[in-house]
Amino acid sequence: MSGDKETGEQQVAADAPAPAPHSLDSEASAGLPPIDQKPFSEAIWPVLACGAGLFSDGYINNVIGSVNTVLSYQYGDLYDNSQAAKVVSAIAFAGTVVGQLVFGYTADRWSRTNSLLISTIILIVFTALAAGSYYHGDPIGMFNILVAWRFFVGIGIGGEYPAGSVSCAESTGELKGGTRNRWFILFTNSTIDWGFVIGAFVPYVVAAAAKNRYFGTIWRTSLGIGVVFPLVLFVLRLKLKEPEEFSRNSMKNARTPYKLVLKFYGFRLFIVSLIWFVYDFSTYAFGLYSTPILANIYGRADGSKAPLTTVFGWNVVINLFYIPGTMIGAPISDCLGPRYTLILGFVAQSIVGFIMAGTYAKLSQPSVIGGFVVVYGIFLSLGELGPGNNIGLLAAKTCATGVRGQYYGIAAAIGKIGAFVGVYVFPYISAAGGSSDNTAYYQYPFFVSSSLCIFAAALAFFCLPNVGQDTITLEDEKFREYLTANGWDVRQLGLKAGESIDTLPQETAVQQKD
Repeated sequence: MSGDKETGEQQVAADAPAPAPHSLDSEASAGLPPIDQKPFSEAIWPVLACGAGLFSDGYINNVIGSVNTVLSYQYGDLYDNSQAAKVVSAIAFAGTVVGQLVFGYTADRWSRTNSLLISTIILIVFTALAAGSYYHGDPIGMFNILVAWRFFVGIGIGGEYPAGSVSCAESTGELKGGTRNRWFILFTNSTIDWGFVIGAFVPYVVAAAAKNRYFGTIWRTSLGIGVVFPLVLFVLRLKLKEPEEFSRNSMKNARTPYKLVLKFYGFRLFIVSLIWFVYDFSTYAFGLYSTPILANIYGRADGSKAPLTTVFGWNVVINLFYIPGTMIGAPISDCLGPRYTLILGFVAQSIVGFIMAGTYAKLSQPSVIGGFVVVYGIFLSLGELGPGNNIGLLAAKTCATGVRGQYYGIAAAIGKIGAFVGVYVFPYISAAGGSSDNTAYYQYPFFVSSSLCIFAAALAFFCLPNVGQDTITLEDEKFREYLTANGWDVRQLGLKAGESIDTLPQETAVQQKD
């Protein structure tokens, strides 16, 4: 059943502590004139400009896996045994959490577009500094400097989530109904996935050009290219204006009633955040470890390391499997709705994960590396079709505009904490299976991830609402009703700087629906 034609919507009672799962997909207006739909060529522009910055997230987070491999080839045990080697892949996640929380607040309380511009500048500056990491010729000092710059790169990436994605979601309201979910996905999660692919492909090309020998050139160039994308985007974003939904329903010039917000959205935020945590826990950890897994497979025969181009080439193939999942899944989210598409992806991914764990002993042989890549790629692709595409969409559209940036920022931050935890926990999960020579060493992570997929699917089925084409408008209406019923003057929503509610006409309280 199409997401914008589902029935059975439940009205949230004015004094309910938290809304029960309900459908959010009927036509509604928040007592305001409907937002005019613009011509496609004009309406799609802010959707692209707001969401496409997440390409840098995919690129920068994936390229570091290849950089890690190159540094290991270049410095050997000096790097492998360093503290930096243990944290360089994960430290950007810590910075991202900071950025998501900070820019989630500024996106609501200051400006969507200005928050985006500031985060883009941070991303450009510190990505360039990371590529040029140096410390008086001391390799250990250079490793530590790289780690430090990666933290600040993460802050810039973090700003893209609450400021960019919520603006993207709000801007889709000006597009034709029936297509809004897919355009949000194509310019958010799909751009992350393309970033993952390019983040794997660039090191391959650079390694081939450097003939697998000039390691410093390979990793610095691979990181430095990450400056190009946000630089181009920064120029495009200079023309952005605030989304119309934000102009109408923001609380930036009013005191946010956080107690009422928590009472209304607290449970839903917890569920969205927990699902995001579970998804990132496995997805980012597997993405970061795909290169060393392949290197291990190739290195088993004679104890030597495979050429970088061989390892990176197969890494590109693996990352390409993200693309069909997200591209095919985008229109499915319009047809089934984000909630059911997320559940479908989780369940299918868990099945493939269990199959992969059970047959890993055969798939991990160098002679059948193609089979390993295909099965592992399908596992990743199904993750993108379901939770990858839809968890951000659900976070962006299950909350009112006035607090959407903070709601989304908190959920995304908890998701990144899941990624951060996953990077550290997965080696221990593997170690529980014995040494790296044992098949169980590689099977256990797939067993754990597949089990978590079932758990997350159950959470979405029992605890999340359905989301349709006009959810943002309807959610704003419901929140207005709730605030009005609890004595909060909704004339403060959309209040402009210098205005006072004393100068505005008195509104009639919104009547509750039967």
